Amino acid sequence: MRILIADDHDLLRDTLVLYVGNEAGLDAATAADLAGAEALLAAEAFDLVLLDFTMPGMNGLDGLKRVMALPGEHRVAIISGTASREVAEQALAAGAAGFLPKTLSAKSLVNAIRFMAMGEQYAPLEFMRAAEEAESHPLAEMLSHREMQVLEGLTQGKSNKEIARDLDIREPTVKLHMKTLYRKIGAANRTQAALIAKEQGLF
Repeated sequence: MRILIADDHDLLRDTLVLYVGNEAGLDAATAADLAGAEALLAAEAFDLVLLDFTMPGMNGLDGLKRVMALPGEHRVAIISGTASREVAEQALAAGAAGFLPKTLSAKSLVNAIRFMAMGEQYAPLEFMRAAEEAESHPLAEMLSHREMQVLEGLTQGKSNKEIARDLDIREPTVKLHMKTLYRKIGAANRTQAALIAKEQGLF
């Protein structure tokens, strides 16, 4: 299986080649920018191409689309140390074979390469979830996890009894959480609390 690693950081590129080269059945070539990658793809066949998101010539996801459009059977994935979850989602939606954060361990990287080469799409769940949590809503940051659950129940029009049953807590506890969350978000009653949550795009 032939892999093309395109990255403008010499150390990272050499390290990736070392990882890949130590694996049976994997052979790697490198390029330092998009133009170099395109030139190699025109001359040789590769099964998988790893493109650094910020290397020269990439211009965001334009580089990904350009390499995907080149003749050949190669699949294309993005590697990045800085790209956000949103970029990762856009890359996957555009048809990328995967998204690899540079924080991946050597073993995870090799497993991801093999996974993508089999025709699957790869993105590490930890990265996608962690990024999602990091982008949490300002209103959500004011409330405890339990208060958030109670507020979600309110936006769904549930009664205190239903919320208590869903969360496996007592009804007086629900009322206590409601009182606290009302104060935190500046609501006078359950209807107002639900409206504030919906207007803020929380649920």
